[in-house]
Parts: sequence; C-alpha cells; structure tokens
Amino acid sequence: MEITSRQLEIIEAAGKILTVSGVTGLTINKLAKEMHFSESALYRHFSSKEEIIIAMLNYLSDNIDARLTKVNNSEANSEEKFSAIFQNQFVFFGENPHFVVAVFSDGLMEESTRINETILSLLFVKIKHLLPIIIEGQKSGIFRNDINADEFIQIIMGTFRLQMFKWRIDNFQFDIHSEGNKMINTLLSLIKIKQ
Repeated sequence: MEITSRQLEIIEAAGKILTVSGVTGLTINKLAKEMHFSESALYRHFSSKEEIIIAMLNYLSDNIDARLTKVNNSEANSEEKFSAIFQNQFVFFGENPHFVVAVFSDGLMEESTRINETILSLLFVKIKHLLPIIIEGQKSGIFRNDINADEFIQIIMGTFRLQMFKWRIDNFQFDIHSEGNKMINTLLSLIKIKQ
C-alpha cells in the first residue's frame, strides 16, 4: 500500500490519540486539532476514521512483511530465524507502541467488518513468515515434529499476542525487549527437540 508522507503523519497522530484515548477518543475533530489541520484538510487525505485505521493497519502489515522477509531470506538456521522474527517485532513495537494500540484498542474490532478483515490479514502476514521457519526447523531436526506446524503456530501466535496485550494493558511500563526475550526462550524450550 502506497501512502504519502502526510498520510503517514496522520496515521502516527491517530496512533498517539488511540494510545491516550482509545478508539472512542479518536475522532476526526480531535485528529485535525492534533495535526493543526482543518477537518476538511484531513478529509483530503482520508475519507473517514475507518479509512485512517485501515491505512494504519495496512501500513503495519506492509512494514511487518518487509522486515520479516529480510529475516526469512537470511542464511540463519530455523532457531535463529525464529528468535530474529520476534526480536524484530519487539524492537519495532518498542519504538512504535501506537501500532500495538491499533491492534489491541478496546472496541476496535467492533468498529467495522473491514477493520476486522484487515486485522485478520495482518495476522496472516505474520503466519506467512513464521510457518516456513517452523516447517524448516522440523525437517532439519531442530524443532519437534510430533506436533503439527499449524498447531505450533496457534500456540506461538497466541503467546505473542498475549505478551503484546499485557504490555498494552500495563501502559507499556515493562521492558518489552527483556520480557520478549524471555517469551522467545520459553517458546524455544517447548518446541525444540531436547538434545
């Protein structure tokens, strides 16, 4: 998805409002004030609040896809790629917590079917990169193969989402890198073949 630099500024401002005020606090009026725009100027870039949220989620999806493609294209083994995918995510979200808010805002999923579909496609981007790593690790004898790769994905993605949700609920107060690394090590201890 191509967005202009001005649209990215609007998305980031919307994310900051979401962080402070939640989805109900994100209004075109409040966003225009935050941007020092008139509402009509804002409407030249996005037609609605829904469009802004969808653009934010699509931008995040494209960003994740590009970053995780680099991880997957590296020469690292499956265990290293597994760790790198999550470390990469924790670094990005640590620098951009408003994107976590966009995914975990109270009421966001009730906003519209289009937003739900966009959140779902965002999850599939992560799965698209993680599933081949799990399968490759199983084939190479690094990861257990007594559990189906798709079932591993459910456990892994659920653990990641819970970690991010806890960080969001705690108002980003704990060190996501440190806690994230603990999560990675715990998951690896569950999925790796014991030597």
